Amino acid sequence: MQKDIFNDIKTLSEQHQAFDLSLESIEFPCPDMLALLANIYIKEGYNNYPPVEGIYSLRERISILIKKTRQINFDPEKEITVTSGIAQTVSAIISAFINEGDEVILFEPADIFYNPAIKLSGGSPVFVTLKQPDFHIDWEEVRKMISTKTRMIIINSPHNPTGKVLSEEDLLHLQKLTNGTNIIVVSTEHFEHLTYDNKQHKSVACFEKLLSKSFVISSLGAVFNINGWCISWCLAKEPLMSKFREVHQSQISSTITPLQYALSEFLKTYNNNFAEVTTFYQGKRNYFNRLMKDSPYTLLPSQGTYFQMIDFSNISDETDIEFAKRLITENNVAVMPISAFLTQKSKSKLLRICFAKENSTLEQAADLLIKNI
Repeated sequence: MQKDIFNDIKTLSEQHQAFDLSLESIEFPCPDMLALLANIYIKEGYNNYPPVEGIYSLRERISILIKKTRQINFDPEKEITVTSGIAQTVSAIISAFINEGDEVILFEPADIFYNPAIKLSGGSPVFVTLKQPDFHIDWEEVRKMISTKTRMIIINSPHNPTGKVLSEEDLLHLQKLTNGTNIIVVSTEHFEHLTYDNKQHKSVACFEKLLSKSFVISSLGAVFNINGWCISWCLAKEPLMSKFREVHQSQISSTITPLQYALSEFLKTYNNNFAEVTTFYQGKRNYFNRLMKDSPYTLLPSQGTYFQMIDFSNISDETDIEFAKRLITENNVAVMPISAFLTQKSKSKLLRICFAKENSTLEQAADLLIKNI
């Protein structure tokens, strides 16, 4: 159902050539030097298969980056693996550790790739709904969901689609719940550098008792506007990483070689000034919010990512899917209904928009969202 909604919205948007705020599509170019380096490495013949765990120089640069930004040490040889996107990484972790009858706790709304991967491994997803209006986790509810079958908990912060950023208190709750268990924590943190209003990203890797049982997945795709490169990485301590690599190498032969070299070389001179990226996207969020300020929509707080949730309950009694499709066919603007991130039918009146767009796109899209409603 979830994938069908994504495909339906995408197809309908393309048919009507709508202004598309529905998909995770960034309108900005990658840094000039990074593009130049990619071209150089392709032309110079760096086009053979790399080591399945990623080229060492990139793993080393990732290790240095994490040390500078999080003050944590990860061994590039044994504890860092370059992967091919967030979905592939999560799927490989699930394949490595989830067996028939195991349960995996995850939080809805959620990315569409978790559920199929769990079921393919014979596991059962156990859903905990984030609580509105701020999409917080009810940790007492999580505690009640944990059973002897619970093998994994998957979290995502900053969160797609809601923009929620988990706090230190949240991770302390998680640490307490999993302490003394064999539960593995999978934390997708690829929007870690896009947090707003002085919110600080907290990584599970910064919590000692969580670190020993966790996989941390991240990427610089959102930072450098290279999501389509599908270069991500997975961090874990050696016993977990060893088992992950066994499965990873059976699922994928490599991550694109010249792009790995380009990113590695680029990171040698990058100043790690992620604050510039944060400021840029916070400005985009604020600009879109100003455009929508006097509209009949209600804008929910977005603490991170480049997504904004909007509530249309003051406008229509339609389902979110019906309303989103009507916006495409009648107003020529595409947004994503929250039902695309839910496994069960919902009466939700929420839509996700992506504000990683030029101001002119946001202006025209905002006008179309309001037109004739």
